[in-house]
Amino acid sequence: MLLKKINFWYINSFLISILVALPIITVFLGFFESTSDYFSLLKNTFLLKYIFNSILLLAGVLFLTFIFGVGTAYCVSFYDFPGINFFKWALILSFAVPSYIYAYSLTAFFENYGTLFSILTYLFGPYEYNSFIPKFDGLLGSILSISFSLFGYVYVLTRASFYYQSQNLIDAGKNLGLSSRKTFFKIILPSARPAIVVGLSLVAMETLSDFGTVSFFSISTLTTAIYNAWIAFDDLASANQLSFILLIFILFLFFIENFSRKRARYHSPVRGGFMNREKIKLSGVKSFYATSFCSLLFFFSFLFPVMQMIYWTFKFPKYLQDLNFISLGLNTLLLVFLSCVLMIVFAFIANYGNRVTKSKFLEVLTTFSVSGYAIPGVILAVAFITLVSYLDSLLFISFKSMFIGTIFGLVIVYFVRFFALSSNGIKSGYLKINQSMDESAYLLGYSKFKTFTKVHIPYLKNSVFLISILISIEIIKELPITLILRPFNFETFATTAYIYASQDLLEAAAAPSLFLISIASVFILFVSKYILSDN
Repeated sequence: MLLKKINFWYINSFLISILVALPIITVFLGFFESTSDYFSLLKNTFLLKYIFNSILLLAGVLFLTFIFGVGTAYCVSFYDFPGINFFKWALILSFAVPSYIYAYSLTAFFENYGTLFSILTYLFGPYEYNSFIPKFDGLLGSILSISFSLFGYVYVLTRASFYYQSQNLIDAGKNLGLSSRKTFFKIILPSARPAIVVGLSLVAMETLSDFGTVSFFSISTLTTAIYNAWIAFDDLASANQLSFILLIFILFLFFIENFSRKRARYHSPVRGGFMNREKIKLSGVKSFYATSFCSLLFFFSFLFPVMQMIYWTFKFPKYLQDLNFISLGLNTLLLVFLSCVLMIVFAFIANYGNRVTKSKFLEVLTTFSVSGYAIPGVILAVAFITLVSYLDSLLFISFKSMFIGTIFGLVIVYFVRFFALSSNGIKSGYLKINQSMDESAYLLGYSKFKTFTKVHIPYLKNSVFLISILISIEIIKELPITLILRPFNFETFATTAYIYASQDLLEAAAAPSLFLISIASVFILFVSKYILSDN
């Protein structure tokens, strides 16, 4: 009788959720650890500086990504101007350029005797141009690099919201005597506020979790403090304490994002139904402004770093020749393949378990487990090491040899970090499958397992394809998790570029960076037809 009550799908969904949640729970428990001497010293000296720098960085990035993202989304959604069909998808290519690679390009171009100096010398002859060349480093360089890399979050979500705004709303504003500017600020922008907040929340979480950019520019933030506590001082207790402080910021943003998502509405709230919106055709000066704005943003967010990397690659061909492309490519693709398979299989099992059991407890646990996406990679890496170290001492089994410095351990942390992408993607697909399909399958004599394999998986194959690409993009660009947990001498394009850059060999970082951007761009172009469709 007991065996009949045991639900196979419930148990599997429960175990998967617990597996994902364990490192996250470890972060919370780290708050109650005894404080180390290093953390006490840090608390009395530089901790406030780390927090202040993190807040300044966040404020600057949010401001710029709002301007860039909302501005471009408004242009391509409401107006018709030269190049609009190109900019619709081209602007999202900024996702292919990780912020730390953008930082390398920014430094190389504007540094003393850098690329800009060479260009000016070639055009105008020898002169001491360095005194006139602006320097984009430190906090300003970090803000610019992260903003140009991440504004796509705001652009994509805001554009989707703008697209579903009915012409009825705009006409209502005109009937009230509102100008175009007032219509934008009083009707269009407020209607898209939930989507904008979600986009900015994602930007904020990525900004607070950034490691590569701020460490390159030597900006002391909570993320770099966590990394240094573990790597430089071998102090897990301090790393956990710092992780908890950063986690408070992250969870606050996570709750804001979820609250806004629940309030989001993508239908017309006015009577008379939804009326398709006709784009306003721009001409003259206005057309020039719209095209110039989108062109400049596309150039600075994507073409600028790509051109810098191409310039270095051809100027210093030795580094390209020395690059073990096959090894780096195989390592990167191995991590992508293993992570995609693990995440998609487990996402299917977890979501199907929720579907057939309809357990509220399981739904809450699953929701908590996917919050790993909101937690910086460096925190999850430290939490995983803490958890493994605890199990190693408790069970007297060499868990460290199995999980620390192994591909297996690396993939597990990837799984915790990005499980939300696969879980939410499969969940969205399941919402489109009516329960009547399951009932029809049961009437035909299908078991739950056969319904799962013969009905659900074929129906969700497009979702699986899209999810695989999204996961691949994230893993290709991921840096702190890979740096901390990778096996000895196991390098990817991301880690290779970072190691060269950290040694001030920016020209050597160009080739692996260029390969990384190229691979990510191909994946993003595949994704763009799904997430940027006007149909």
